[in-house]
Amino acid sequence: MKKALLTAAVTGAGDTTSKSPHVPVTPKEIAEAAIESAKAGATVAHVHARNPETGGISHNVDHYREIVDRIRESETDVIINITSGGGGDFIPSLNTPAAGGNGTDMQTPAERHQPVGELLPEMCTLDCGSVNFGNMIYMSPTDWLREQAALIQQSGVKPELECFDTGHLRFAQQLVNEGLIDGDPMYQFCMGIPWGMDADEETMMYMKNRIPENAHWSAFGIGRMQLPILEQTAQLGGNVRVGLEDNLYLSKGVLARNDQLVEKAVNMLNSNDIEVMTPQEARIQFGLRNPYGGENI
Repeated sequence: MKKALLTAAVTGAGDTTSKSPHVPVTPKEIAEAAIESAKAGATVAHVHARNPETGGISHNVDHYREIVDRIRESETDVIINITSGGGGDFIPSLNTPAAGGNGTDMQTPAERHQPVGELLPEMCTLDCGSVNFGNMIYMSPTDWLREQAALIQQSGVKPELECFDTGHLRFAQQLVNEGLIDGDPMYQFCMGIPWGMDADEETMMYMKNRIPENAHWSAFGIGRMQLPILEQTAQLGGNVRVGLEDNLYLSKGVLARNDQLVEKAVNMLNSNDIEVMTPQEARIQFGLRNPYGGENI
């Protein structure tokens, strides 16, 4: 059987906690969701930290540390993937457009990298450009991205190059060309986010056809497009992602848990004669460091 890496993105940073009681908020809940997803078949757990009191985004490294420590101490075999997106939300003020207005949350490249650099997960995401994200701008200038890529490279963590639009793919390849990405690059196509690329097969083929021959790729869709994009991706030979970061529903009107979405993804992959990679298989396939920042295997 063919094999695919399956990521569970268990919480994200969006305003979803009021929409579903299953979205994990505290470090303990987020770690438990990652562990449950791994037991359901996920290869990778992708984690953001949230403020336990408000449910909003947290940049507190101690929150990330508790999540990572709980997963590692559980002795559950799962690859940990920490976001390095950090604070990139910019909302211009109408009175002073050059300054950030209410809701702006910006961090420097070094600040965005801090949880990755201190905790040394096996993987992290790297958002490869700025984009209109709903009614705000997710801001990630090119020189900032070069600095972040260099910091990730120095840490030995494998970056997953997140592309929300076609120009992001071009700049991700530029990072590769400049020697800032080690090994075979890993691209992720983030599809259907307002206002990035569309979530459809034509767009997926456009992106897939423009990555290097030695590259690995995955894709995900948000909301109702999560499972259709998963199936399209699997059929085209990519790796896949599900989870409450991207979609809250198991079926129409039925709120999901992360482990239920993972189970559904595993069944869909198996029905397409695709087996989910184990974490150990993925470590070898993608040249990852082992847990706790060890040497390459």
